[in-house]
Amino acid sequence: MKWSLSLLLSAALAGNALATEWDVSLWGKRRAFTEHVEKLSELVAAKTNGDFTLNLSYGGLSKNRENLDGISIGAFEMAQFCAGYHADKNPSITVLELPFLGVQSLEQEIAVSQAVYQHPATMADLARWNATLLMPSPLPQYNIVGMGDAPRSLDDFAGLSVRATGGIGAALKTLGAVPTSMSASEVRQALDSGVVKAVSFAPHAHMSFGTVETAQWWTTNLNPGTVNCPVVVNSDALADLPDAHREALLSSVDEALAHYVANYNGATMERWGPMLDEKGIERVSYTDAELGAFRDAAAGPAASAWIEKNTAAGLPAQDLYDLVTGMLK
Repeated sequence: MKWSLSLLLSAALAGNALATEWDVSLWGKRRAFTEHVEKLSELVAAKTNGDFTLNLSYGGLSKNRENLDGISIGAFEMAQFCAGYHADKNPSITVLELPFLGVQSLEQEIAVSQAVYQHPATMADLARWNATLLMPSPLPQYNIVGMGDAPRSLDDFAGLSVRATGGIGAALKTLGAVPTSMSASEVRQALDSGVVKAVSFAPHAHMSFGTVETAQWWTTNLNPGTVNCPVVVNSDALADLPDAHREALLSSVDEALAHYVANYNGATMERWGPMLDEKGIERVSYTDAELGAFRDAAAGPAASAWIEKNTAAGLPAQDLYDLVTGMLK
């Protein structure tokens, strides 16, 4: 069968009309924290035979603290951000950053995050930024690496300058530490220059952002909490997708998250212990009694303050808190 030039042009134009490209704003470099987005891109392309592509950009589209703003104006269609970077812009999801919630696994972190994301108040909160929550970036409990004398008791945290955001920072403040909020990409320079003496991160970030290169100690079981870093999409862009492309995207979330968890619990954590040994980093652990006292001092006051503040701001804060704690019981 011979095709005329006009038919070839029509076919080409029809093909272009079916193609969709989304820009995705990330930061840093590819790491455990972004593996679900990488997998999502792969799955979406496969399910649509390449007609729907996610163009992942690590820092080329926006600063990480400005990703939600970029989503709101449609500068890109998908982005990752951390709630603690701008708690005032997304107060509903900061409930997931409260200290000592008791999350025991990445799977549990996914479940409670998705429950909060689906709460009507959370959806309305993010809708102010024309954003739809797509999936969480589940992280284990944070611990701290630092330089200088190791805090062998919790009293030794008094006066220690620590990079820590959200609820983790609030918890450490009860120990007398001096928490400082900064984006992950700024941390290594701050540690090297002495602006902070310690850094609170999940293991993958300590490796990815180089804090283990100069660290001298690591807290094995402080576990004050974690941060919540969702992946969101521009709501208009999601609504405008062809049905097949929207289905390809949404149906790939669970598989992308499963890949993320397998990679984090496997390859990432398998590297962590040997890296501490290789670099001669001292492991510091605390007694159950010390940790219990820390939890009692930090958890209740932080939750009460969060509920009071956000209820006054018009959120059903008690309902969101009860949702999370109820699931974790």
